[in-house]
Amino acid sequence: MGKKIFIFDTTLRDGEQVPGCQLNTVEKIYIARELESLGVDIIEAGFPISSPGDFRSVEEISKAVTGPTVCALTRAKKEDIDCAVTALKFAKKKRIHTGIGVSDIHIKYKFKSTRENILRQAIKAVKYAKKFIEDVEFYAEDAGRADDEFLAELVGKVIAAGATVVNIPDTTGYCLPDDFGRKIKYLFENVDNIDRSIISVHCHNDLGLATANTVSGIMEGARQVEATINGIGERAGNTSLEEVVMILKTHKKLGMTTGVDTKKIFSISQKVSNLMNMPVQKNKAIVGANAFAHSSGIHQDGIIKNRSNYEIIDPQDVGVDQSKILLTARSGRAALKYRLSKIGYRIGEDNIDFIYQEFLKVADNKKLIDDRELSILMKKLSHEN
Repeated sequence: MGKKIFIFDTTLRDGEQVPGCQLNTVEKIYIARELESLGVDIIEAGFPISSPGDFRSVEEISKAVTGPTVCALTRAKKEDIDCAVTALKFAKKKRIHTGIGVSDIHIKYKFKSTRENILRQAIKAVKYAKKFIEDVEFYAEDAGRADDEFLAELVGKVIAAGATVVNIPDTTGYCLPDDFGRKIKYLFENVDNIDRSIISVHCHNDLGLATANTVSGIMEGARQVEATINGIGERAGNTSLEEVVMILKTHKKLGMTTGVDTKKIFSISQKVSNLMNMPVQKNKAIVGANAFAHSSGIHQDGIIKNRSNYEIIDPQDVGVDQSKILLTARSGRAALKYRLSKIGYRIGEDNIDFIYQEFLKVADNKKLIDDRELSILMKKLSHEN
């Protein structure tokens, strides 16, 4: 067995912050149970003090799941923590996720404060939360743009105060993978008590680097990944759970594993997409409609001969029945013969050139040829002959 990477799913908190994608409590409970079945370790159920609805959702999810830890978000404020403690009272395993901005930008412009005051508030929040719940995670918001030396000092002090997990977020999606990896490495080299906590990474996708930054953080010692189904979330979204999980599964040389049942990935992706009314883009890695679809002749010929020519993931590993050979004007003879065989036509080498030329006449006028249109074409050709 490789090193265990804990999967912290924040679909129901950060993911649900997407405008127009809010879920009611019944829908949240449904998704939480699906996440439990998927095998995530922690479910961030909401931000209880933000609204009565969020409070109720955290409370009801706490009752509904028994396997994962149920986590509630707070600011580094007593009233937030009190509210979260109450919302989590029914959880079998519970966690408070408290924190504050730590970059100089946040300290100056968001809090109009100082580094010293931020340190005091962070320590105070962790110690207060620890009075009620043993498992306390601290988030150092905007850590991606924070001064490394100050961040290391803060991480050490919140661990000393009792934080069991410390979350290092790239809140604005600013970091490059090498830079983010170096930041995590710096913490491991400069925080004396870092072995007393789990380091987590929570990356946003503003520059399309969320997954790359997350993997970079894991490779430098982080042991928890904060992600969402389909990569949904604030602005351009969060790290995609399915991408990180399948990267670790595909690259076995990394020596890391998760508890996720990957065969359930596609199913939960579709359910989240439907409930949140947020379509998955067709070229989305792992779960997009075209992730295992092939339309160009060279690729189709390669796939028909051996799937590994153009696929590094077996579609069944993520719950997709099979790859798709799509017929377009870019398709070749091999794909045409393959699809014809699937609808009952066995075509010899002496006939395929003629049929292929007739197929191209139709395909040039259509973006995609389905089995019905292929059958119509074959019936037309048989009548003509």
